[in-house]
Amino acid sequence: MTSVVLVGTLDTKGVEYGWLREGLLRAGIEVVVVDTGVMGEPRVPADVPRTEVARAAGADLAELRAVADRGAAVTTMARGAEATLLRLHAEGRLHAVLAIGGSGGTSIATRAMRALPLGVPKVMVSSMASGDVTPYVGSSDITMMYSVVDIAGLNTVSEPILANAVAAAAGMAMAHERAGRELRRPARLGSGSRPLVAASMAGVTTTGVDAARERLTELGYEVLVFHVSGTGGRTLEALAGQGVFAGVLDLTLSEIADDLCGGILTAGPDRLTAAGRAGVPQVVSLGALDMVKFGPLDSLPERARYRRVRVHNPSITVVRTTEAECAELGRRVAAKLRTATGPTEVCVPLQGLSTLGAPGGPYHDPVADRALFSALREGLRGSAAAVHDYDTHINDPAFGRAAADRLHAVIRAERAAA
Repeated sequence: MTSVVLVGTLDTKGVEYGWLREGLLRAGIEVVVVDTGVMGEPRVPADVPRTEVARAAGADLAELRAVADRGAAVTTMARGAEATLLRLHAEGRLHAVLAIGGSGGTSIATRAMRALPLGVPKVMVSSMASGDVTPYVGSSDITMMYSVVDIAGLNTVSEPILANAVAAAAGMAMAHERAGRELRRPARLGSGSRPLVAASMAGVTTTGVDAARERLTELGYEVLVFHVSGTGGRTLEALAGQGVFAGVLDLTLSEIADDLCGGILTAGPDRLTAAGRAGVPQVVSLGALDMVKFGPLDSLPERARYRRVRVHNPSITVVRTTEAECAELGRRVAAKLRTATGPTEVCVPLQGLSTLGAPGGPYHDPVADRALFSALREGLRGSAAAVHDYDTHINDPAFGRAAADRLHAVIRAERAAA
């Protein structure tokens, strides 16, 4: 039977969770209620009581209550909720998860949701959903609904919003149970299921990446393209680390430039590490390392105003990386790739790294590009990573196809050796 898990604090939100439970039961959905409260007494019964949730985190509920540290309690119960939801999912008792809450309840529930596979429906109704939800959603597929009013009782505003959440969770759960759509471990070529490959792309590398994507599709892969917007890179890294991909075609690394130079679309210091750490075959290029992305033109930092500046769109201003920055980027990329445990190859487009950096473009700077290439080669000297030069720019379709062929070759070689 289709089952929705409700996870939340039944001491502070018990009445509301009871209302959600009744709505799901009326829809013909089985309900599993998980209590993550600590201090007050639960106002409705739980199928998984708080003592069990605390125990799943390796903690004792009585001790948590005695310490009375809200921050520690939230962290512990979030860890326990994560373990509990993973167990329920493994037992086939979770086809969707629904939660409601303020900052604390949202933090607990979304940590547990993020641990579930992509494709498992996750609905979070939160008073925090109208702001920056990055800490809650991360790189997962959580659906955030703004509660409009605080979740403190049922009223003419909260009831229709919660009713929509019930309907959404019920519908998603039924569809999910029928389809069973979750990202799984990569298939083998020829197995009847297309292996997944990740590719990174920005607007300034689209033509080259599209050519690579089309070639990989011809070769029998399903290609997932990630926009290098910070979140896109973090998502690619998270999935690569989970072993979802048969290979990674990481042609666009602008998030690393943003991380070095203070741009707004950084994916953090761990970008370009997960595939190598997991032993996933990867082919890497240097797309869009010729630029750093800042916000609107009037928000440009003083240090960047006297460099080569171009308005990409009203929200994004790009600044050309300098020769010194390019050399440091080459060193950083090489240091990341040296640690890779799986097959790694680098494709270098000698004539430019983006539409702006191609010959005749405003960011075409062979001196800065050579500093990048030289530092990269020096950093990879003696490593297992192979470097291949192409006398073209990154958006030449021939370059994209060649990079795709190299990824196909290393995937096949790696699987033949397994």
